[in-house]
Amino acid sequence: MPRMRAIQAAVQILQREGVTHAFGVPGAAINPLYAALRENGTISHVLARHVEGASHMAEGYTRAAAGNIGVCIGTSGPAGTDMITGLYSASGDSIPILCITGQAPTARMHKEDFQAVDIAAIAAPVTKMATTVLEPAQVPRAFQQAFHLMRSGRPGPVLIDLPFDVQMAEIEFDVDAYEPLPVYKPQATRAQIEKALDLLATAERPLVVAGGGIINADAADLLVEFAELVDVPVVPTLMGWGAIPDDHRLQAGMAGLQTSQRYGNENLLASDLVLGIGNRWANRHTGGLETYTRGRTFVHVDVEPTQIGRVFPPDLGIVSDAGAALRLFVEVARERRAAGQLPDRGDWVEECARRKRTLLRRTHFDDVPIKPQRVYEEMNKAFGRDTRYVSTIGLSQIAGGQFLHVYRPRHWINAGQAGPLGWTVPAALGVCVADPDATVVALSGDYDLQFLIEELAVGAQFNLPYIQVLVNNSYLGLIRQAQRAFDMDFAVQLAFDNVNSPELGGYGVDHVKVAEGLGCKALRVHEPDRIGPALEEAKKLLVEHRVPVVVEVILERVTNISMGTELDEVVEFEELASTGEHAPTAIAALGLASAQLLD
Repeated sequence: MPRMRAIQAAVQILQREGVTHAFGVPGAAINPLYAALRENGTISHVLARHVEGASHMAEGYTRAAAGNIGVCIGTSGPAGTDMITGLYSASGDSIPILCITGQAPTARMHKEDFQAVDIAAIAAPVTKMATTVLEPAQVPRAFQQAFHLMRSGRPGPVLIDLPFDVQMAEIEFDVDAYEPLPVYKPQATRAQIEKALDLLATAERPLVVAGGGIINADAADLLVEFAELVDVPVVPTLMGWGAIPDDHRLQAGMAGLQTSQRYGNENLLASDLVLGIGNRWANRHTGGLETYTRGRTFVHVDVEPTQIGRVFPPDLGIVSDAGAALRLFVEVARERRAAGQLPDRGDWVEECARRKRTLLRRTHFDDVPIKPQRVYEEMNKAFGRDTRYVSTIGLSQIAGGQFLHVYRPRHWINAGQAGPLGWTVPAALGVCVADPDATVVALSGDYDLQFLIEELAVGAQFNLPYIQVLVNNSYLGLIRQAQRAFDMDFAVQLAFDNVNSPELGGYGVDHVKVAEGLGCKALRVHEPDRIGPALEEAKKLLVEHRVPVVVEVILERVTNISMGTELDEVVEFEELASTGEHAPTAIAALGLASAQLLD
């Protein structure tokens, strides 16, 4: 039996489990792992500038790379605590990433040794497993179990903490005898699918709500096939966006309080049955449950048993992997269509399509300073169907969800549940590693960019080119909008007179100089008719220099973006593109009330 250090066995297992890339920051307590990676030579490594950034790079990688799992690495102590945000973000969105941390030697862990912290206990609430391996011979099984758990059931992250002496100890291990553990995914039965389709058949105005579980299961094609067979409109959630192309005749818009379209909300409110697949009824999607559920029958399909009934009790719950369920949905729907047992949905489909054509928000503004809506209009013109968008939180992301268009699964990369500021830049870099030939476009407000702006240097060092669209209003815009409820505008202004850049006119940080100082290219736009040319120039710079290109758009300081507290109480602030009416008047005609805004 071959003998080797436990950490060498761990790297061989990473290779056998399909790992090809890792993101991290070396340190004394994790140097044995780095030595093993260097010796093995099959796993490339991207050096982050902040360990939290490494965890978000691993997230972006997994979210873009179907089947592969992102790995982030850090040393002992604060490296692990820095990665907790990434673990939380991955856990909330059902994203498998593997976090590996170094640890003080086992004999000194309880002696308040330098950078010794019980990271497994800290990480436990935001992982599927968090363990400190105390016996060298258990290292291979810890990694084997980690991959099994990350892929089984509801996907999610795992943390493995390795004391220095455990990494260095010799064990007997034969990688040729190693096999990944079988992945467990619950599967719907035919009887369950038959009952769900029976309920669908009795409804007059059914909808499918397509969640991120469909993306995780790589089942978007099955979703579209099923929707077409039964001729039922589809409302994707924020995490399911791209599961059906935005321009598909059955794509009925997104519903929700913030990242939604007017027609998406109206279509859901008009429905009488909702079939949710791979979704968790997140509160930004549902709003108040009384409004969301009133007058509707619900079928809920989810891979995680504890999700069924967690938010509200469905009329029919089915525990199943989304892909397994959709395969059966397609099979049974084909049989029923062949037998002439599916109802005609033409009127309902046209009703949803009519709302999609008419209930639009205005995007074309010629104002200077620039209104943010114009930015998204120009982005839609500049970027094609294969663009991978990356964003996380704030008015920039909310407006992106309202105005951008997504046509492919894994082409809207978003931290949906946690929404941590700073996530966008490192996540975009992870997407670039996962798909080096993709057009990657990240979307940030100024504060999101500033949180982990140093990671732009990673893109420059490792030639990871993407376009970073920066909408700059020098405000914590979403929080400022939420503060309307408290009649204040307090501690949310980022503007100041920059003594080194007076041409910014009080907008504070000179992001162009910072980006250039980090080895990237950067452009600044002040007029709306220059947005399009700047985006085209950014594309050329990507090809020429193979580094991130920041396109900063200077916005008006205050713009309120449509949102609300209930699906039928979304406040609209601008004229509607379809009618020219002033938005509050049009909403009153639709029976929608004004509401206080959420953060």
